[in-house]
Amino acid sequence: MLINFFRRLFGRLPSAQPARHTPTPAHIPAQPPSLPPVTAAPTPPPQAAPPPNPTFETLNQQAPLKASLSQTPPPEPFSEEIGSAIICREAVLNRQQKIAGYQFLLKDSAYANIRSRRRRILQLYAEVLVDNLLRADIATLLGPRLAFIDIPDFFLDHPLMDELPVANTVIIVTPSDLPDAPSVEKLRIQISALRARGYRIGIPNRESAPQFAPLLSGVDLVAVQAPQLTAEAGINLSRSILSDAPNAALLVRAVPGMEDFHFCYQIGVGLFQGPFITSREQWQAKNLGPNFARLTLLLSRLRQDAENREIVALLKQDGAITVRMLRYINSAANGLPEHVSSLERALVLLGRKPLSRWLTIMLCSADRSQARSAAVLEAALVRARTMELIAARRPTAEREAMFLTGLLSLIDVILQQPIAKALPSLAIGVDIEDAILNNKGPYAHGLMLVKACESADIDAIVFAATLCGVTPEEAANWHMEALAWTLALQQEQEAA
Repeated sequence: MLINFFRRLFGRLPSAQPARHTPTPAHIPAQPPSLPPVTAAPTPPPQAAPPPNPTFETLNQQAPLKASLSQTPPPEPFSEEIGSAIICREAVLNRQQKIAGYQFLLKDSAYANIRSRRRRILQLYAEVLVDNLLRADIATLLGPRLAFIDIPDFFLDHPLMDELPVANTVIIVTPSDLPDAPSVEKLRIQISALRARGYRIGIPNRESAPQFAPLLSGVDLVAVQAPQLTAEAGINLSRSILSDAPNAALLVRAVPGMEDFHFCYQIGVGLFQGPFITSREQWQAKNLGPNFARLTLLLSRLRQDAENREIVALLKQDGAITVRMLRYINSAANGLPEHVSSLERALVLLGRKPLSRWLTIMLCSADRSQARSAAVLEAALVRARTMELIAARRPTAEREAMFLTGLLSLIDVILQQPIAKALPSLAIGVDIEDAILNNKGPYAHGLMLVKACESADIDAIVFAATLCGVTPEEAANWHMEALAWTLALQQEQEAA
């Protein structure tokens, strides 16, 4: 397992998908054990482009989004954007601040523009969303995590809904406000049938969708927007959920900062979504401990081209690193004719750049005392890998610098340290530091693009992609591919 971790980390293997199994997070009721297993849609062959999407072509004719977006078909099977519409993701955290899953959605601005359109347009948007998640084999991509998908009320009986993976899907039913919208009684029957099959079902809170209030007792999730929650409204909502939806978890979206997270936590919220995950605070400088100091020194000496004997001496100060390096080097998959028992030989065979990258990731995960750090590290890894893919046609040194720019762009949030203390100690290049601190230099546009992908701002994606010399479709495709790479990498790291 360690061999796969290193190979994915250093780009020697294509990103394998994480193993799939049925999740049973504590905050959402587990599906009944008697449910039959669900077979996910097959993953397209690695070199095959996805088939044309006639659903989107119809949609784009009737409700075009942004004329400035390229119509170039996605070049890779992981692509999640579809013509002019790009599917985005946003992490959903549980009470332990660990990632429980992701909400997948079309651009907010695009969807808002068609809320008042006729039923056919709403249906086409839902078809685009569900169809493309199935084409990406979302169950395999996520492994044990969940996909939260907002679906209009009239879409629950659509044939595509039968193909969504039971183990991974949380369907949040949203009111369409159409004259022919299904009755509450019909929705109750449909929701009951879906839950009997094992799907988790959510609905908006009573204030957002009063017509759904009779359904509260039979759902697994109630979603509310954080801006709606004053202190009094939050307490009242928590009490009403306990009374009206005793089996449901409460999901709060658009949580802006950690203070809001703590308030929601105190009133019993089970799931959290929003910019609070990577929000910055007024942290006080603290001692990060000997592991951080050793890794920082080691990285600094590597980047200053210190001699091998000095690097080896520093490596020997950390037994865990020594053991992992030797296990990897001596793996049968390497096919070496000799058994490597010295760090000197291991360093020569591994190489300095791969070692530097791995040590940087270890440094970012050095402080396990903060629960949110793991979620932020995942966001940083997705940034890093996306920027590396953006720079795929550039020289190796630039690709490595782009990777480090993305990874270290959240180092202060990961370590909960002032950026002035966290960044300079790593002895990184001036261009990397300039991009992170000042949004300037040769890597600033790439960092701007990955931030735009995270924010689901379609205009920002178009603007930043143009500056980087890539299409918005390529950027969205790489962002999703980077998520798959990160999930596989983390699974291998945990198993190592």
